[in-house]
Amino acid sequence: MKRLIFFSLFLLSCLHYGYSQTETGNILIKNGTVITITDDVLENTDVLIENGKIKQIGKNLNAGNGTKEVDATGMHVMPGIIDAHSHIAIDAVNEATAPVTAEVWVGDAVDPFDVSIYRALAGGVTISHAMHGSANAIGGQCQTLKHRWGVTDPMGLHMEDAPRTIKFAIGENPMRVHGEGSKIQPSTRMGVEQVFRNAFSEGKNYMEAKAKYEKMKGEDPTILPPKYNRRLETMADILKGDIIIHCHSYRADEIYMLMQVLGDFGVKKICFQHVNEGFKVAPELAEYGAMASVFADWWAYKFEVYYSTAYNAAILMENGVITSINSDSGELIRHLYHEAAKSQKYGGLSDNDALKLITINPAIQLGIDDRVGSIEEGKEGDIAIFKGHPLSVYAIPQMTIVDGIIRFDIEEDPADVRLEIDPEKAMPAYMHQTSDHHVNDRCMQDVMEFFGHGHSHSHEH
Repeated sequence: MKRLIFFSLFLLSCLHYGYSQTETGNILIKNGTVITITDDVLENTDVLIENGKIKQIGKNLNAGNGTKEVDATGMHVMPGIIDAHSHIAIDAVNEATAPVTAEVWVGDAVDPFDVSIYRALAGGVTISHAMHGSANAIGGQCQTLKHRWGVTDPMGLHMEDAPRTIKFAIGENPMRVHGEGSKIQPSTRMGVEQVFRNAFSEGKNYMEAKAKYEKMKGEDPTILPPKYNRRLETMADILKGDIIIHCHSYRADEIYMLMQVLGDFGVKKICFQHVNEGFKVAPELAEYGAMASVFADWWAYKFEVYYSTAYNAAILMENGVITSINSDSGELIRHLYHEAAKSQKYGGLSDNDALKLITINPAIQLGIDDRVGSIEEGKEGDIAIFKGHPLSVYAIPQMTIVDGIIRFDIEEDPADVRLEIDPEKAMPAYMHQTSDHHVNDRCMQDVMEFFGHGHSHSHEH
């Protein structure tokens, strides 16, 4: 009987292992204008991808039998676009039941059937950072996703070995949800700061108690380890530098406040999200080593974000802050190349610097720049092919490749791309607004019951 149980468990583990393996492909892209991002723009150049990795870049390359060839003559070939702030492909966004929920993980809520993944691929986006929402001062851990449309195992979308990240939020959202909604701290901006300080102090004490136990257990067999606490484990890992913070933010004073808090606890890995008033504290952000992921030109959709500028990205870049442009939207994610182009009208960035905003810079912010974000030999085969220059208003994505597998091809684009068909649900042939609000995002999904509303979605940042 024991042997039968063991064999059954072994078989199940093998099946899971097989399902979660990454599918890779071989493909030769011929005669394109290759925008490498980290090197020159290479005319009439080939890119050979083998087993999902870029093997060779050059002219007149040849591939083995069975390798698919793509003629990119007259096309622009660039790294797959990366969105550093997204809520697509997850079926839960906020665990809004406490000001600190560092123990939860968005990776547990991945939805591989979300058609937004395919729509993102249609805009050249190969990776998105699926984030917890902004209901909490310290929210849940996030998950970096590869857009492997067609894979139905949720784990198959996880980018293997991507660094851990976590969502923080300052400002109005955690104040509304907890102060206004639950009558607990924080109800003011100074309360938000104390939530951070208390959580870091508790994490530090927990970490020190574990270290003391490890030191003393050999000398004192009666000593007990501290009670396991997943929330405090996560806070300790942030303190140790094992998790990158991504913080919802708007106002310059609060951005500066959080840098002071992090400095007091020796935490350096921080990327501010939205960061609409980042231009006011750009030198301070650069000095701290903080990064910024911004909107191209969104502001004034609520009171605390009335003051911003479309020059924000360029000002941050000019001050040496590693900056990206994100979508925070299932619709805008398809247009990140247009969003990056706005930095040329507002700030005069070069073509390469503008494209860095949606390629290598978000890769750095997610800790994956050694694997993606540029076209280099040895990096993963994530590629977007455009008709027209990607920064042109006339640009049209033609093909999007992930790990050497074509996941979107405009020439083979079916009328209905859903993986799971509901015969009762209509599928519009066009993208449509699903909210009366002009900004359609999910940062405050799952929290409206805190305010006594009859629905569970909000479309405010």
